[in-house]
Amino acid sequence: MNKLKRLPVGIQTFSEVINLDCLYIDKTEYIWNMVHLSKYIFLSRPRRFGKSLLVSTLQAYFEGKRELFKGLAMERLEKEWVEYPVLRFDMSLGKHMEKDQLERYLGNRLAEYEGRYGITHPATDNNDRFTALIQAAYHKTGKKVVILIDEYDAPLLDVVHEETALPILRNVMRNFYSPLKASDPYLQFVFLTGITKFSQLSIFSELNNLKNISMRPDYAGVCGITEEEMLTQMTDYIDDFAQAQQITREEAIEGMKRQYDGYHFTWPSPGIFNPYSLLNAFQDHELTNYWFASGTPTYLIEMMRRFGTQPADIHLMEGDASDFDAPTEGMTTIMPLLYQSGYITIKGYNRDFNYYTLDIPNREVRIGLTRSLIPAYITPNTLVVNNTARRMAQRLAQGDVDGAMELLQQFLLTVPYCDNANSEGHYQQVLYIIFTLVTGYFADVEVRTPTGRVDMVLRTKQALYLFELKLNKSAQAAMDQIDLKDYASKFALSGLPIVKVGINFDPERRTIGDWKTERA
Repeated sequence: MNKLKRLPVGIQTFSEVINLDCLYIDKTEYIWNMVHLSKYIFLSRPRRFGKSLLVSTLQAYFEGKRELFKGLAMERLEKEWVEYPVLRFDMSLGKHMEKDQLERYLGNRLAEYEGRYGITHPATDNNDRFTALIQAAYHKTGKKVVILIDEYDAPLLDVVHEETALPILRNVMRNFYSPLKASDPYLQFVFLTGITKFSQLSIFSELNNLKNISMRPDYAGVCGITEEEMLTQMTDYIDDFAQAQQITREEAIEGMKRQYDGYHFTWPSPGIFNPYSLLNAFQDHELTNYWFASGTPTYLIEMMRRFGTQPADIHLMEGDASDFDAPTEGMTTIMPLLYQSGYITIKGYNRDFNYYTLDIPNREVRIGLTRSLIPAYITPNTLVVNNTARRMAQRLAQGDVDGAMELLQQFLLTVPYCDNANSEGHYQQVLYIIFTLVTGYFADVEVRTPTGRVDMVLRTKQALYLFELKLNKSAQAAMDQIDLKDYASKFALSGLPIVKVGINFDPERRTIGDWKTERA
């Protein structure tokens, strides 16, 4: 096996990646195309998707650092290598701030450049300072100015659910960005990245020529790692992973795809791997949930509560582009936030009727998201939920459905009281969360059949389980409905034994009253 280059885990500076001789997945052809496409460009991608490295690469390109691009597509494409003044702003550290603190933060970012371009007595307001800085850089260098803004929306993300704080901070950011339109004669190129899409009216006042490339097919792979890039440029890392795990190369590839692949930001699109997770997996030789370990946004949980979104609702959503590639402020559904944050992704497109199908991209997101929802939807004690899920899975693997139901019955007695415990839906969501946590299991709710909807379908390696849930009735009544509607016939070709499970929940004890199981 060839000696492997160092993996750039945690490195977001292009020059450092190159100078340390780290693995670099060449995205420079995208950059060359981008700078020849439009003067003002916006790109939305989820967190940890390589946006900062892309911005750093753009910075090196516009600073004329030709030596860093040796052997890359840019070396072949670019002939002139003009050096421009570059103003780069990283807004990722502007989180969790109130108005005055955010104003100071932005002012400090401007001050980092003002001395360089001879500004000794800056104006008071940040928009005036930004305008003066652009003009000073232009006049001092004789070259038009490049503006790169990374994570433009970071100061707003954690208050997107707050009706009071959001407008205040949004006005601060709009004021800061306002010079971009008026400074057009002095600007060579403007590039902004972010996670969410705020309306141009609310943030980029009058900047109506901002080209959004987030859903363009020719930029589908600009961030992240495509399957082709992994199989070609990372082939030795796949072999190294397989050897460390003592599995075949094909098993390693399938494991990576199941865990980290599945993102599509347009259609058609190649499968895109989460780069942060993929690089960490190759480095550690483990298929771990790296993306979620790096932080679960609290704003997502808050917005799910606001919109009454249940865990099982985040599955097979349908809508046109305006339903999810839409401004997140003032949104009427959770869909834009889920999509732009990376919790759901495009899985198909119906050209005849112009709508997309979206779903959770991969196992890492499914497991990580489910675990993060446990405290909000079941109990703060996540350990007991994980243990219950594992023990129930062990019982089901042995064909012991009664044992699994006994564990669930005992577990529900430990769940704190909640207002919606008197509904079938509450128990349906609890079951969905528990089964989703189990490796190799696939749970779905309200599954359509020709005669009705099955409350829950669970597919394991050993069997297919059809669950019908009742509240304050009887397990026999649940079983009778399964038989009356003949739910089992829809799944006859699944290739798995079918097990019918009728469950009755006792609203007073807030647990299972009785259950009944039969093989179809």
